[in-house]
Amino acid sequence: MNWSGCIIGLVSFLIIGIYHPLVIKGEYYFGVKIWWLFALLGSIFLISSILCSNIVLSAIYGVASFSSFWGILEIFHQRERVRKGWFPKNPKRKY
Repeated sequence: MNWSGCIIGLVSFLIIGIYHPLVIKGEYYFGVKIWWLFALLGSIFLISSILCSNIVLSAIYGVASFSSFWGILEIFHQRERVRKGWFPKNPKRKY
């Protein structure tokens, strides 16, 4: 039996599940100015994916990479959701 697909699927699910609150909390506490952190993480994971010889680990790094890049777009969308009142605004942070 080959468990590679199941492992990649499960870890992908977990990575996406982790990035969702990271985007929300990141925007709440720091605003969109942390987009570069997502870009840095995405680049590190992308390079790791390219250089890794293990196919399962390479795929996991790839999922983490593009989840980070997706986070850049989502943090700006989150700012708009906060402006629309769909998510709470941090009263301690200047907008």
